[in-house]
Amino acid sequence: MEERQVYRSQNRPQQSGPNHPAPEGRRPRRKKGKASPARVGCLVVLVLLVAALIGLGVIGTQIVRDVTGDDWLGSEIDLFIEQGSGPQAIAQNLKDAGLIRYPTIFRLYLKQRGEAGNLQYGEFTLSEGMSYDEIIEVLTTVQNRRETTTVTFPEGITAIQFAQRMEAAGLCTAQEFLDCANGLDGSDFSQHEFWNQIPDDPDRFMKAEGYLSPNTYEFYTDDTVYNYVDKLYTQFEATITPAMEARMEELGMTLDETVILASFVQEEAGNEESAHVSAVFHNRLAPGSPFPRLESNVSSYVERDDDNNYLYNWVAPYLGGWDVLTQDYKNIYDAYNTYEREGLPAGPVSNPGSAALEAALWPDQEFLDEGYYFFVTDKNGKYYYGKTTAEHAANCNVAFSVQ
Repeated sequence: MEERQVYRSQNRPQQSGPNHPAPEGRRPRRKKGKASPARVGCLVVLVLLVAALIGLGVIGTQIVRDVTGDDWLGSEIDLFIEQGSGPQAIAQNLKDAGLIRYPTIFRLYLKQRGEAGNLQYGEFTLSEGMSYDEIIEVLTTVQNRRETTTVTFPEGITAIQFAQRMEAAGLCTAQEFLDCANGLDGSDFSQHEFWNQIPDDPDRFMKAEGYLSPNTYEFYTDDTVYNYVDKLYTQFEATITPAMEARMEELGMTLDETVILASFVQEEAGNEESAHVSAVFHNRLAPGSPFPRLESNVSSYVERDDDNNYLYNWVAPYLGGWDVLTQDYKNIYDAYNTYEREGLPAGPVSNPGSAALEAALWPDQEFLDEGYYFFVTDKNGKYYYGKTTAEHAANCNVAFSVQ
C-alpha cells in the first residue's frame, strides 16, 4: 500500500538523501517530457546562481537536485495553504514539510517563471522528490475549496465555554463537543502523549479541561467533531516545549499538575503578576508548608453570584445545580474545594494559555525565597502580597477599602 503522510508544522517528515536509493514502496516518477522554454530560462538563471555558489562545493549540486527533483517520488504529503499566504510563507511551508530544501531558491525560481501571483490556497497533495515545476503546477491549480469557519477561544475559558462557542459557530452541538473531547462517545486521542498521562480520577469533572488550547482556529464546516477536537489537542501538544518538559522534570511535576496549577495562575492573574501569583502557590504546595491549601476563590468559596468560580458557575449548572453538586456529587465538590483539600484539586479549572503554563513552571524566584503565602487584589486590579496572616489581613483591609 502506498505510504501517505499528512503535513503538520510540528511533525516534519523525514527526507531520504539525494544519494540514497528510494526505499521499497516508493513510486517511480512519471517520464518527463521536453523542457518548456520557461523552465529552460529558469534553469539558465539557476546555472548562473550555482556558478556563484561554486565555492560552496556540493551545495550547488544539491540546489540543482532540489529544483529538478529526484528520480523517484516518495510518500505523499497533504499540505494546507492558508488564504492570503504569500510566496515567502508558502516556500517556508514547503521546506517545513520536507518538500524543498531552499525556500529562497524556490522563491527566485517562482519569480523567474512569473507564477508568484498564481499560487492558490487550499489543501494540496504533493510528493517528496517532486521538482519545482511539478510543485508549482500543483500549487497553481484552483482547488475545490471547502467552506471554513473561524472561531476564537480566549485564554482561561472552560471546556463548557469551548463547547458553547463551537455550537454558536454552527459546527456541532455543545454536548457533542464535550462528549467527544472527554472520550465519552468512544473517541480515542491516545495518539497524543498527554492524553495517556491524564489520571483516570472519578472525582475529576472533565478530562478535557485544561488541554483545549486557546487560540484562533479555522475549521472546515463539514468536518467531524473528532477532527475539531483533535485540532485543539494537536495545538496543545505543540505548546508544550522541550524546555517546559525539562523544567517539569526539574521541579518533579507531572504535566497534569503543571496544567492544573497553570489554570489557577491564569484565573488569578493571567497578566504581568502571573509569576508572583505562581510563587505564592508554589510556596503553599511546598513540602512542610504552613499553608498547604491553595485557598483560591476561583474554585471554592463563593461571595457573589457573579464571582469567577469554577464550581458555582460551571460544574454545578452542568450537573444540575448547586444542591445537586454538594449532595449527589459531593466527591467532585470536595475534590475541587481548595479551602478544604490540601495540594492541588482533582483537575484544572480552565484552559490556560502558554504564558500561564510558563509562569506555573517559572515562578518568581524572589517571591519564592522571601516566603510569600498570600495575595489579594483590589477593585482596580492591584495586587497586595503578604508573608503572614497578619500581613494578609492588613492587605485585605486596604484592598477592600479601595473604591
